[in-house]
Amino acid sequence: MVSLDNAIIASYKKEGKHFELYVDPKNTYLYLDGGKKDLKNILVVEEVYENAKKAERAKNADIQKAFGTTDIMEILEITLKKGDVQLTTEQRKKKVGDKRKKIIDMICREAIDVRTKAPIPPIRIENAMEEVRFHVDPFRDPKEQMDDLLKKLRPLIPIKFEKIQIAVKIPPEYSHRAYGTLKLYGIKKEQWLKDGYLIVAVEIPAGMQGEFLDKMNKLTAGQVETKKIE
Repeated sequence: MVSLDNAIIASYKKEGKHFELYVDPKNTYLYLDGGKKDLKNILVVEEVYENAKKAERAKNADIQKAFGTTDIMEILEITLKKGDVQLTTEQRKKKVGDKRKKIIDMICREAIDVRTKAPIPPIRIENAMEEVRFHVDPFRDPKEQMDDLLKKLRPLIPIKFEKIQIAVKIPPEYSHRAYGTLKLYGIKKEQWLKDGYLIVAVEIPAGMQGEFLDKMNKLTAGQVETKKIE
């Protein structure tokens, strides 16, 4: 367990009252990031404070009213899920970077430039985020943040989320190996020919077209036949 000097503060506000807990920075980060599923070894001091740095304890009546319980582990869970966590500078930087990458990847995989009908390069999204001064929240869901970001990006980039269908013909010697991958992308129709050829229609986000074609070529040593279905 980390010492009190190296602990960070998790805080929660409700009905005008402020509550703070001392928590372990490493285990708290793992829990918030989904790598740790339980609350063991997160709490450093089994005490709820109004002001942790001044060692001012919260009143039991206020705790009960705000949390609906005085059980310290239930309070910890509520605080981590609904409150704010004071991560270290290094942790916050990493978490913001990871979340930023997820948001950019989601846009690049699912969207296209309306003018070119092509996927949008990650660097273009990243530069536009800087231009509109979009600040990534290390704790908010990336999908929610992506929706907020798109409102700011659309005046700069004509972004469109579009799905396309591609017809794929796989030679017999590769058909069974490729079938599992095709299912992951989303098969709309399939047909197994008597000579062993597999013909399918898949529906994918337009931005994933390049990735999909590369994958099919690798699985079939370049012998796949593909055609966009208009």
